[in-house]
Amino acid sequence: MKYSALFEDEDDVFLGSPESKLMDIIFSANNDVVRFDLANFIQRRAAMELLLNEHFGDDFGEKVDMLMTTKRDEVDTKTKSLYMELMGEIVSKSE
Repeated sequence: MKYSALFEDEDDVFLGSPESKLMDIIFSANNDVVRFDLANFIQRRAAMELLLNEHFGDDFGEKVDMLMTTKRDEVDTKTKSLYMELMGEIVSKSE
């Protein structure tokens, strides 16, 4: 949504950006759960980088940077989705 940032109120319990809500959860959830899920997230990132390196060579970082520029809206949408996915993992294990 073009004006979605207008509805992201950092101080509202029910509103706010996915990033701000993830940070709220990280700092208030069970420390062991947060550590486990962040370690898993980083491990998956490492595996994805290895996969990209295999397919695109050492200059895959340049391709990623170019994609971040040319498809900014899609990258932003995926970023928010990943914030929400990580939030869901942490919250579901903290209940």
